[in-house]
Amino acid sequence: MKVTVRLYASLAKYMPKEYVAGDSGVMDAEEGTTLRGLLQGLNIPEGSAKIIFLNGAHARGDEVLKDGDRVGVFPPVAGG
Repeated sequence: MKVTVRLYASLAKYMPKEYVAGDSGVMDAEEGTTLRGLLQGLNIPEGSAKIIFLNGAHARGDEVLKDGDRVGVFPPVAGG
């Protein structure tokens, strides 16, 4: 199945170059893959993904992905 993934800020370096199309990538995922499993497959360190969106809604990470899903992942942010 195909899933569109966008990794923001410092997480962008974990997106494999072969999947990049503009500012996001379309990736293949196995049936039954969870958001957390997808992030582990991208070698994103535990705790580095602070905010996760699935199809525009906040996600916890245990959601099972479906064909055509859109994933957005943000690192912890700080500022003033």
